Amino acid sequence: MLQVTSPLVRRALVALVLYPLAACMGTRTIADPIVVVRSAGGTELGVSTEYGLIFLGHTARAGYIEVSAWFGDGPSIEPSVIEPLGGGLYTADTEIRLPTVPLTFVEPTEGEKLLVVGRGSGGTRSFSVRVRSDPRVYGILVDLPRGLRGRGDQTGAGVFRVERGERKLLGLVSGILRLQTDRGQREFMTVVGPQDLWRLTTHRRDRERVQAPVYRPDIL
Repeated sequence: MLQVTSPLVRRALVALVLYPLAACMGTRTIADPIVVVRSAGGTELGVSTEYGLIFLGHTARAGYIEVSAWFGDGPSIEPSVIEPLGGGLYTADTEIRLPTVPLTFVEPTEGEKLLVVGRGSGGTRSFSVRVRSDPRVYGILVDLPRGLRGRGDQTGAGVFRVERGERKLLGLVSGILRLQTDRGQREFMTVVGPQDLWRLTTHRRDRERVQAPVYRPDIL
């Protein structure tokens, strides 16, 4: 058994033990995967997943961007470059690891309850929605929540399936669609779903490559 008599050595050993613990207990464990992507063309939302960041390229499809991610102590702004995934989806790498959520590739069924999570000046906002269908529309439709009516700044918001209390990303809000129905004119949100999100999983061909961890004072 190692016995340390010098107070200075004891303090140094304690510091060595506590430092990795502090890194493990960092704010990355607080999952807020909704990010803001800023480019020269404007801003949009995206979601950070276990396979990387994904967004729609609504404001830019190439060039430099800034990714704002939220941790327990506030936002972190990370520079990056847009990478195309195909199918109208885009990704980008950041130096630090962002809070992430898993993906789900099971298509939703009509009437299924999902969760839409967007972001505004006051932080994230969640809305419960139902999956709808219309023979005139190919793809996923969900209700337009009352709190998002008249707002066009939620492109890229995450659409989640909640399984046993865990959120899994099913798709991204791609727009608002107005349809004439038997009940009059109604508005829905369109969603880019599992039929396209799989592209992110095949994009990272070097996922198994081990990268050296990044330690920065602003993310400890």
